[in-house]
Amino acid sequence: MAPSVLQNGGFVLGLLGSSALIAATAMSKWSVKDRQGALLTSVYTYKGLWQDCETTSAGLTECRPLYGLLGFSGSFQAVRALMIVGVVLGVLSTLLSIFSLQCLTMNSMADSTKGKMSLTAGIMFITAGVCGIAGASIYANQIVSTFQMSANNNYNNNYGGGGGFGGQYGGGMGGGGMGMGAGIQTYTFGPALFVAWIGGGVLLIGGILKCLAFRGMVKDEKPRYPGVVYKPQSHTKGQDHHSEAAKDYV
Repeated sequence: MAPSVLQNGGFVLGLLGSSALIAATAMSKWSVKDRQGALLTSVYTYKGLWQDCETTSAGLTECRPLYGLLGFSGSFQAVRALMIVGVVLGVLSTLLSIFSLQCLTMNSMADSTKGKMSLTAGIMFITAGVCGIAGASIYANQIVSTFQMSANNNYNNNYGGGGGFGGQYGGGMGGGGMGMGAGIQTYTFGPALFVAWIGGGVLLIGGILKCLAFRGMVKDEKPRYPGVVYKPQSHTKGQDHHSEAAKDYV
């Protein structure tokens, strides 16, 4: 496959993946309240990285911003950091990919320079994809562990410690103090998790294509100055005859 095709394909996939990571980071539905078996479904609760929200059946939405760093667990802060790093790397690598495209000629940039830029953008795409997938996976792992703990408590029919469990979940996943008095609230995967997973996977594929494009560009390029070999100038018979005649004249 031609390097230009790989470059263009990696650029398009990287752009889509970066957009998906940005959207997932800004979304408020990283986890949504599990309403299976709930008696009251008039309030819809969902959580994000930056705010917790509640929507009533009347369509009224109230959100509580999640400010500060000290009130949250280390895993929640790690998810935030990974998503921010993934977004920053995705945006920078997208800009770098634009300048490394072979279809764009700016200031007669050499193919080797564009190849190095393409490789750098590919590595950044891969790193951004790994950050997005890791951040979403850590958040999902917290949801699964909390859901399992809640299921065990429901089997025991003991809701006396519901407040402490809710506080643990809230500190780990960004708040969650809304509506805890009625019992234990369980949450399930929100759409933002799937957007982050898909965006990270697309970034990985785009980064691999950019790296393969660099390999093709280096393979096609030939060195312009392979080396200079000194060869002594050979004398012809005519030159030898004239030199001997000059010696006799002297």
